[in-house]
Amino acid sequence: MTNEAPHDHDHDHALDHDRDHVLLRTEGRAAYITLNRPKALNALSHPMVLRIEQALTAWAQDPGVEVVVIDGAGGRGLCAGGDIRAIYEDARTGGTASADFWRDEYRLNAFIARYPKPYVALMDGIVMGGGVGVSAHGSVRIVTERSKIAMPETGIGFVPDVGGTYLLALAPGELGTHLALTGAPVGAADALLCGLADHFVPAQALPALSRELAVDPVHEVLERHVQEPPAGTLVPARDAWIDHCYAAGTAEEIVARLLARGLPAAKDAADTLLSKSPTAVKVTLAALRGARRPGPLERVLEQEYRVSCAALSSPDLVEGIRAQVIDKDRAPRWSPAALEDVTPADVDRFFAPLDANELGLVATTSPQEVVW
Repeated sequence: MTNEAPHDHDHDHALDHDRDHVLLRTEGRAAYITLNRPKALNALSHPMVLRIEQALTAWAQDPGVEVVVIDGAGGRGLCAGGDIRAIYEDARTGGTASADFWRDEYRLNAFIARYPKPYVALMDGIVMGGGVGVSAHGSVRIVTERSKIAMPETGIGFVPDVGGTYLLALAPGELGTHLALTGAPVGAADALLCGLADHFVPAQALPALSRELAVDPVHEVLERHVQEPPAGTLVPARDAWIDHCYAAGTAEEIVARLLARGLPAAKDAADTLLSKSPTAVKVTLAALRGARRPGPLERVLEQEYRVSCAALSSPDLVEGIRAQVIDKDRAPRWSPAALEDVTPADVDRFFAPLDANELGLVATTSPQEVVW
């Protein structure tokens, strides 16, 4: 008889597999994180979040690491978001795995925003949802001509999270409202305009930039590679219709203004908005307006955690993921089915305190000062 516990080879294999999904290395003065689930567009799982947090914690204390760089494997994007199928199964069965995942994910988002060393996010290709959370809170955010950045949560009956409502609430005018309600993606110039990124670098220059960060300070490397981005589309749209239409007090009035504007782009936005979950649209609008009040990122993440946990028991989250990801019929049956049927009480439910299950972040008043 042995005192040794039976060895779970399947469990070990699963752990190794999870480790393979986040590749970590150091070279010279730099530490590198590569999200490595290319077939899933590098979607984040709970073990991936924990591995990133563990690495960042160690590197923050390591005097040999002067800069952290994050990118995505596969060439199609940094990260398309969280593991939607896992959330679907959890919501269907009334589990707690998603709430546990969000708790650690949102804490990671706050940690990245306060990171004491330059955190360089290479936001090439698709960057959506949770991908925004691990990049757009960083101190050096780089986009390329291939960047496609979005918070498309209303399309699956969910609400922008990972600090997305904080970032979009800070965008000029009503640009953030437009992006949050419609889920519209933006390219490099518009990401810079909205405050979701800092610099444009051509995609072909990223390998050299990444290598040079192992040798030279961030500002010197940026000076070699940063260029002017191709023109965006939001500046003229903001003047023509976005700021006026999205300044309305209710989602119904926003749609009415969009339709009354007489512009094809405004009508397209109205049609897009009306295809989203009515409940998610109204909750998103309330969350954005709440995020505009003065306060640190941590306070907004606390609000988002309440909203996300409430969404788990909302019929629209399961239905939205079913329609977009599981069955792919693109024909969700929202409940309620129309904006006017979503009551103030329906919206308020998403913001109710969670008592002992709050996120528990300690809010600070300003980001960590990072010298680079």
